[in-house]
Amino acid sequence: MSRPSILIAGASIAGPALALWLTRYGWDTTIVERAPAFRTGGQNIDIRGAAREVLRRAGLEDAVRAANTGEVGTRFLGAGGAVVAEFPVQKSETAGATAELEILRGDLARIFVDAGDGQTEYLYGDRIVALDDTGTDVVVTLESGTERRFDVVVAADGMRSSTRGLVFADGVSLRPLGMEMTYLTIPRTDADTSWWNWYNEPGGLAVTLRPDRHGTTRAVLSSVIYGDRDEAAGGRRSRDEQKDHLRQQFAHVGWQAPRVLDALDGADDMYFETIGQVKAEQWSRGRVALTGDAAWCASPVSGMGTSLSVVGAYVLAGELAAHVDHRDAFAGYERVMRPYVDQAQRLPPGVPQIANPRTRLGLETFRVALRIASSPVAGKLSGRLFSPPADKIDLPDYAHLEQVASGPW
Repeated sequence: MSRPSILIAGASIAGPALALWLTRYGWDTTIVERAPAFRTGGQNIDIRGAAREVLRRAGLEDAVRAANTGEVGTRFLGAGGAVVAEFPVQKSETAGATAELEILRGDLARIFVDAGDGQTEYLYGDRIVALDDTGTDVVVTLESGTERRFDVVVAADGMRSSTRGLVFADGVSLRPLGMEMTYLTIPRTDADTSWWNWYNEPGGLAVTLRPDRHGTTRAVLSSVIYGDRDEAAGGRRSRDEQKDHLRQQFAHVGWQAPRVLDALDGADDMYFETIGQVKAEQWSRGRVALTGDAAWCASPVSGMGTSLSVVGAYVLAGELAAHVDHRDAFAGYERVMRPYVDQAQRLPPGVPQIANPRTRLGLETFRVALRIASSPVAGKLSGRLFSPPADKIDLPDYAHLEQVASGPW
């Protein structure tokens, strides 16, 4: 009996995690990634709740813990960088603005790739341009001109997945959240700390700096989009246009904003996006399925993006290995994951604008609320405030599937 085969689009978190589990279940796995090589960059991400349990089952929790960024908590700053409120990391698998397990995107992706022990084929510098679901397999055409056949294809290539667009022409929508974010790595200085430092100014502008374990600092410039400003403008700017835009937008912002603006030209990993959520009526059509942000992006402000990707990959792999028909596998995957995703996408009222006030009065009100939330009396309340629903899932156990061959495909 031949081994079932899968092509996965996207080599960030969900793709390598899905491939890792499926190789353990006896599948042939291939990942196609449009970047020319493995991407080491990326910002701080956290792993919470059920995703922690998935890491344990994969035998990777210790590796992730060893790659922790060392972030000790979150500090909100005021004029001149004075501390307004701070929220230290909690010994909790779910609670806190800073999770107990904080890791860089690139470091987590590398852990999943290395855990695969070379069993997954990686096709870098290429992408899917056509899919033909024959009913018995999927004929895939790559941009390089290569044509191959797979039993299943999964799109795990992000919120604006190009693979998804080849099959899901309808039934998928992007819900904008009215915020633009620019990420980059900058040189570390003696003034940088092990805290996630968050500085706001009126106009919905924020500068944040976070530690990493590589001797550099991860910076984010974020801005709320108000009124009739074009929500999609950021997606149409070139890198140079985005730099000019940021220099104008943050020209009069204090604290570390001038330092971050000065570092723009030297940052080879600068990335910017208009954040939003993906709403999909279904996550599969025929033999093609979606996972990760391509299926359900909850946005960076949800605190759940990475955890959803890790859990989703685990569930999708387990359901594929547990069933002899892809339709049953995809139905099981949606049955388990849909309630978990729905909870993650329910953001608190006013997010993200409430944490990025437009007016000076709004900013002062926000800071008063932070001071109250960070007080010992309100400690339990603040714990709930920064606790996404990361453990709100009945996680299936697929351990027995590693001992048996996959069903006939």
